[in-house]
Amino acid sequence: MKTFKVHENIIFNEPNPNAEPLHVDQHGRILRFALQPGQTVQEHNAPNSPVNIVVLQGQGHFAGGDGQARKIGPDTMILFDPGENHTIKALDEPLVFLAILHEAPNPDRKGD
Repeated sequence: MKTFKVHENIIFNEPNPNAEPLHVDQHGRILRFALQPGQTVQEHNAPNSPVNIVVLQGQGHFAGGDGQARKIGPDTMILFDPGENHTIKALDEPLVFLAILHEAPNPDRKGD
């Protein structure tokens, strides 16, 4: 068993969001994203994995394949299908969320 304190030691970067790997193995990965107000995760997708997001703090606009941005806040889970393009923008406060993927990173591919 492994444990992680998801609300501790959160790192914010300027000018781009921070994506910190909390766990990576051959079965998948868990990333903690930290965005300052106004920062954006540009459109991308994970072609071979769903992207499961759990919002920990703050509010953001999350847009999936339909392009419709939805304002989403803490204690909400968002599910993007494999290959579904998505973008994320922090609103007027810091935004922190976990992204859980069922694939290990591919060093030959850009994005997720």
